[in-house]
Amino acid sequence: MRLYLQTLPEAGATPRYYQLALEQDLLGGWTLVREWGTQGGKPGGRREVYLERDAALAAFEAARDAQLRRGFRVMFAQGS
Repeated sequence: MRLYLQTLPEAGATPRYYQLALEQDLLGGWTLVREWGTQGGKPGGRREVYLERDAALAAFEAARDAQLRRGFRVMFAQGS
């Protein structure tokens, strides 16, 4: 599951982005990968590991909702 969010471009400002990815590892756990930054700039990132899919999905949805409240818009979504 992958989600790419971006702010609308403003005059003189570089758009910001936030990317979320939920991935299952080989041992059955789940990793939430977050990446953020400005277009063309150095990205920041963080990985969070969860044992249960439900907990990982709840964290994914909470991160998505927080960014939508901050003015980001969904540009690309993959997976369910």
